[in-house]
Amino acid sequence: MSENKEKTPGGEHTLLSLIFNIILPVFILNKLTPRLGPGPTLALALAFPIIYGSYDLIRRRKANPFSILGMVNILVTGSLAWVGVTGFWFSVKEAAFPFLIGVFVLVSSWSKKPAIQLLFLTPALFNLELINESLRKHGREKDFDLLIRRTTRWLAVSFFLSATLNFLLASQIFLPMDAGLDSDARSVLLNEQIARMTQWAMLVTVVPSMIFLMGILYGLIRKIRALTGLTDEEFMKAK
Repeated sequence: MSENKEKTPGGEHTLLSLIFNIILPVFILNKLTPRLGPGPTLALALAFPIIYGSYDLIRRRKANPFSILGMVNILVTGSLAWVGVTGFWFSVKEAAFPFLIGVFVLVSSWSKKPAIQLLFLTPALFNLELINESLRKHGREKDFDLLIRRTTRWLAVSFFLSATLNFLLASQIFLPMDAGLDSDARSVLLNEQIARMTQWAMLVTVVPSMIFLMGILYGLIRKIRALTGLTDEEFMKAK
């Protein structure tokens, strides 16, 4: 049971992910800027999530699209910081990635493989053979297909919610800087803003989005139960 709490279904260590992607970068940006200078500090902070994402990719030997998007997000953050972009455009950047994922998920709801089916309805989590057999037995295949597409659209809504919350939070953090500040002072201030955004993002955007996602998955499982006549123990695989 303890192992399940420490790992996600895909095998990722949740604690390590938090340490490398959030805790260490925030600590570095907050504590080391006066000692190392703004440029080296930002580079060091960016190195940890990039290294973790690369290691995770090599360890699983499989491209994880969300890990790749996370690495690209960090690289874009670094690029904006290096060229001196601040304020509104950082808010746009924070909203852009979840928005683009939401668009991808929404479009997939009209494809042969909706995102909810690719991400959650996997043989590792569900007894798909038994589910399909029960659907055929009750003549509910079309109802199930409609359920998958509707649930995928709700999943897209969760990403649009995250994008909106990210933009609102970032617009309160990435404020315009005083034009009289020199480049070093601006870099230090920007690093502080990035650290603050990382700290608050977990509470303000991730937690509500996770609650929304849990509600979506609960509704999906409840509807599968109703369509198939199976119990949770029958169609879900015990971990």
